[in-house]
Amino acid sequence: MEFEKKARQYSPLVLAYIGDSVYEVYVRSRLLAEFPDLPAHKLHVLATARVKAHAQSNSIRFLEPLFTEEELAVYKRGRNAKSATVPKNADLTDYRRATGFEAAVGYLYIKGDRERLETLMKQAYEHAADEID
Repeated sequence: MEFEKKARQYSPLVLAYIGDSVYEVYVRSRLLAEFPDLPAHKLHVLATARVKAHAQSNSIRFLEPLFTEEELAVYKRGRNAKSATVPKNADLTDYRRATGFEAAVGYLYIKGDRERLETLMKQAYEHAADEID
């Protein structure tokens, strides 16, 4: 992928921007596969519980030791980035950790490392599900 060379050049907030979308689609796809007969509203409620900042923050505590050095560096850049937005429904610590997680997801997506991306998103999803259930 052309972007692979540039993955490190994107700002952490741009990586988080794309990572947010990638993880959201992953979660929605998993939920639809697991619960094909649920109404859209219930799927939305389940998805929201898994993608909100608090859930991502809890997942990152589990995932952080599994990160490679490169992924950890991207996560920290995202976590420490100064965002113009203020969290509406999350405390600042959860919001920053979630931004770091999304930056790592975005980085792996742009880099084209789909296998590693799938591994981390699967673990984050399953960890979030354990926290919710």
